[in-house]
Amino acid sequence: MAADLWDVLACPCPEHAPVAPDLSSGRVACTACARTFEVRGGIPVMLLENADGPAGTSSPLSDS
Repeated sequence: MAADLWDVLACPCPEHAPVAPDLSSGRVACTACARTFEVRGGIPVMLLENADGPAGTSSPLSDS
C-alpha cells in the first residue's frame, strides 16, 4: 500500500485512531482499540463487523 495512505487511514472505532500494519499477521491494526482488519488485494477491509479484537479475540461487537 502507498506510504502516504497511512496518514489518512483511521479505524472505524469511536476513537477514529490511526492504523498501522501488523507485519506478523499481514493485517492492519488500530493503535487505540487493537482491533485488526484483513487486507485483501492490498486493500484493508475496515469494517468493524469483520474485525478481530485485541490479541486475536473476536470483535466485541460480535458478542452483542
